[in-house]
Amino acid sequence: MVEWTEFERTTITSIFAQIDYDNVGPKALSRTLVVYPWTQRYFGNFGNLYNAAAIEGNKMVAAHGVVVIHGLERGWKNMDNIRETYSELSHLHSEKLHVDPDNFKLFADCLIIVLAAEMGSAFTAEIQGACQKFLNVVMSALGRQYH
Repeated sequence: MVEWTEFERTTITSIFAQIDYDNVGPKALSRTLVVYPWTQRYFGNFGNLYNAAAIEGNKMVAAHGVVVIHGLERGWKNMDNIRETYSELSHLHSEKLHVDPDNFKLFADCLIIVLAAEMGSAFTAEIQGACQKFLNVVMSALGRQYH
């Protein structure tokens, strides 16, 4: 079980309660698909992903980005039971979708960049540390089925 400080709990809850899912989710997923083009292989039915402009304008990418951020909401609302919270998604991604678990980290890295851009100077090192810890715990839970 993960030990969360009061600062970490407050920070994670505050950030995810305040962010615009319809903005942050699509930006983070688009960035992932542009910066790491091999991740596009899981989105073959999303249509045109041939360049950054196409990816950033793709409605299916945007919609799935929102879905992913809503998935993270499950984690911050269940910070004391993240492993169980993500057990079904871990199984889905490993057994049915066969997603490389390294892609979770790539998305998390892009999400951190988007959060930093959105929050500006308010995104301090301490806040980043709390976000990184949260995302690492979620990634570990999502990757659990792979082990």
